[in-house]
Amino acid sequence: MKRLIPLALTSLLALSVATLPVQAATTYTGDRVDGAPVIDQLDIADLPAGQITRLWFRVSDQAIGQGWYVPVIVIKGAKPGARLLLTAGIHGDELNGLAVIDRLVAETDPATLSGSIVAIPGLNSPGLLHSTRAFSSTGGTGGANLNRLMPGNPHGSPSDLYASRLWSKLFIGNADLAVDLHTQSQGSTYPMYIFAETAGARAMADLIGADVINMDPGVDGAVENMLNAHGFSAITLELGGAETFDTAMIERGVKGLRNLMRAHTMIPGKTEALKTGFVGNTTLDVTSPRGGYAYLKVRLGDTVKAGDLLATVHDGLGRETGRVLAPHDGQVLSHITDPRVEPGQMTVRLIWWDAKGVCAQTGCPPKK
Repeated sequence: MKRLIPLALTSLLALSVATLPVQAATTYTGDRVDGAPVIDQLDIADLPAGQITRLWFRVSDQAIGQGWYVPVIVIKGAKPGARLLLTAGIHGDELNGLAVIDRLVAETDPATLSGSIVAIPGLNSPGLLHSTRAFSSTGGTGGANLNRLMPGNPHGSPSDLYASRLWSKLFIGNADLAVDLHTQSQGSTYPMYIFAETAGARAMADLIGADVINMDPGVDGAVENMLNAHGFSAITLELGGAETFDTAMIERGVKGLRNLMRAHTMIPGKTEALKTGFVGNTTLDVTSPRGGYAYLKVRLGDTVKAGDLLATVHDGLGRETGRVLAPHDGQVLSHITDPRVEPGQMTVRLIWWDAKGVCAQTGCPPKK
């Protein structure tokens, strides 16, 4: 089914872009946090070339009148070139992307960089503090998925306002291409996996060397999809599981991003022909029929046929009470890492290519 951007959301996107000044200077509040300047708005055009600038962006206020801050690291090359936006931690339990950005920043010399990297390693400060996927209001109560709220609403709820500030004050005007770094949610895992929507996004994805690319029309309000709708080339890069620093995944993420930078002549060196694993356009969550303890019978990347056994479910007395069977041929894209399951909970996610699917290998139909 084709996912459409609601008219109200389209109007908000147009409004957020139309109300932005053509060239808005970086606005400093005059405050400092841990020695770094605090900003209310970013414009990398007025930052010094050939060096790294570290800032804190005050997104919004907490309920006690103090600020929510996100870190902003700008590496502005000595020479002009592409502007790469890297974001991570929009879900507060997804940590590998933070380490990828940390490594990439440490290994990038602004003296040899053409263009700029705008790195934001920790978009969801409340979620990171509370180890929650959602944006949790002060005290950890409530919460909304920031990756469904872009471009936000400056007159909406606290989470809408927070999203609007990220979008209008940091993202827009400071990038040509973007990679939003994620992992799977708590209790489950992914391979190195990319969501791509447009032809430009697919070209980016092919440079990363992922295990799986999903040509997917995306979800309304996601960073990747809304940036693509605004004319950027953007992808979502998933790197393993939540709540950990996975060294192997971090290294692969850094390697893929550096290859992307070479392809855009941001850093010297020859672009590598990194191999893409599987390309699909249709996914399906296979759920548990019973609650209990699930014993997986498959691994990430396994090819399965309809009817194959994916997992068995056992009760507290050790008796088998249910079986999870593949309803369709496909490849194992994700599975649980926490064996405790409830009825109807995703246990294994499959992906396959459907020639009649919404998206072609060269890109998905434009949204209306």
